[in-house]
Amino acid sequence: MRSVHIVLLLLILSCNRGPFVETNKSYKRQAKELAKQIRKSPLKDSMPEMGNWVGTVNFNLRKPNLVIIHHTAQNSCEQTLTTFTLQRTQVSAHYVICRNGTIHHMLNDYLRAWHGGAARWGNINDINSSSIGIELDNNGAEPFPEPQISSLLRLLQNLKNTYSIPTSNFIGHADIAPTRKTDPSHYFSWKELSVGGFGHWYDDTANVLVPPSFSNREALRIIGYDTRDSSAAFHAFRLHFLGDTLQTMDSAAQKVLYSVYKKYL
Repeated sequence: MRSVHIVLLLLILSCNRGPFVETNKSYKRQAKELAKQIRKSPLKDSMPEMGNWVGTVNFNLRKPNLVIIHHTAQNSCEQTLTTFTLQRTQVSAHYVICRNGTIHHMLNDYLRAWHGGAARWGNINDINSSSIGIELDNNGAEPFPEPQISSLLRLLQNLKNTYSIPTSNFIGHADIAPTRKTDPSHYFSWKELSVGGFGHWYDDTANVLVPPSFSNREALRIIGYDTRDSSAAFHAFRLHFLGDTLQTMDSAAQKVLYSVYKKYL
């Protein structure tokens, strides 16, 4: 019983008062309902009536292993916070970072936000169940201000330290949903994030020799991209690593791809 109370406390710690006091109350109610379900049926799973239960003493809460970065495609932090506090929108994120660097924590890290949609990375096809979603207040047609990126870097460092998230698992919405999404836009500097250990970057390609047998599509698949639509995968890769919106792989882009691919071997 005590452990359930601790979980409940974790779920509601991020609530605060202000213009969203009513939705904060709704958050608390939903968190309490989840805790009630655990308290009522702590042993219930996919085989509740089968076999003898012998409870292990070695377990803890599930933890996130991916961080997905988005831009909001809206015009203000206030607009995004409203969107994420309306039930009819059916979208959410764990964090929203405003242009001025203010961070809004909207959902406990151990809970499942609805930010990835239909997406895939490697063999993971339920992105929301294993990820933290971070939304940057940006309409997709403007640069990301320094205070916003500074706050993002601090948040990413905290998440990486807390959950031991691998360097390769800091990616963008466009990477996991190349046929649907383009966020964060080409204004976003993945190279800057890579310096802090948040995502891989390519080495100098001046002297790179790509083997004749090298397959662009297979390399993208190994990195994690869904290559069922190769043009969309090429586009997502170029958006991330070259900052453009082309859907082809010329020799220069292939050298970049080869450099990145080797980091996943």
